[in-house]
Amino acid sequence: MKTSNVLLLLVLLYISASTEWPTHTVCKEDNLEIHYKSCDPQQDFAFSIDRCSDIATHTFNIRAAVVLRHSIKELYVKLDMIINGKTVLTYSETLCGPGHSKPMFCGMKKGEHFYYEGPVTLGIKEIPQGDYTLSAKLTNQDHVTVACADFTVKNYLDY
Repeated sequence: MKTSNVLLLLVLLYISASTEWPTHTVCKEDNLEIHYKSCDPQQDFAFSIDRCSDIATHTFNIRAAVVLRHSIKELYVKLDMIINGKTVLTYSETLCGPGHSKPMFCGMKKGEHFYYEGPVTLGIKEIPQGDYTLSAKLTNQDHVTVACADFTVKNYLDY
């Protein structure tokens, strides 16, 4: 059996034996660490940033990749900040849709490989301190999940 076949078999066995996706580390530096886990039972995705400290600069570079299970004609994001199991803040925005600018991923079809590398601006002055979860969910025009994740944030930075 070829090495690539063995690796594929091991990955498939792991996926079928696992009940949830692994937790990935986005960054871990001094007083700030961020981890995420996909909350979509059928798909994990890749997400990274260069350095935790870049987030405090308001604009920082990210990399994100996923194979789309659903087409994107319209795309909506919903973020919930959760502390001790209670939602304390909710934010939602239309990313693609009628009357909105067309980011590069608008119009992508099911099965296409989405990859983005570039700047992101949070629009906040500082990252809230403490331990909390940010639940992020992207849905399309059919109200189906394109991607979702729960980000665990531990922030002890002194601004």
